[in-house]
Amino acid sequence: EVQLVESGGGLVQAGGSLRLSCAASGFTLDDYAIGWFRQAPGKEREGVSCISSSDGSTYYPDSVKGRFTISIDNAKNTVYLEMKGLKPEDTALYYCAADRHYRGGGLGYQFWGQGTQVTVSS
Repeated sequence: EVQLVESGGGLVQAGGSLRLSCAASGFTLDDYAIGWFRQAPGKEREGVSCISSSDGSTYYPDSVKGRFTISIDNAKNTVYLEMKGLKPEDTALYYCAADRHYRGGGLGYQFWGQGTQVTVSS
């Protein structure tokens, strides 16, 4: 059974940092494209960091470029999202997702985790 389990969310002050983790089971990450997405109340889900396993291509929207970094530890079958310089507008439920095909920041990924909440106070 394919599972993605996120962790590492929490409450942080503006300007602070967090590292989110996404542990994968039931498949190996190096065969899949991986993405981090977020959804704030009343807003659409959006991609914030995505990476292709085949060529290492990455996607970051302008809103997080230079602040967020996605990485993969294949030995641990875990994906990370390093977030620094956090802003109140980064407050959202953060999800990781996986798919055989790289979809950039699009929402068409096949497998999704349940999410971890990130709250940034001003």
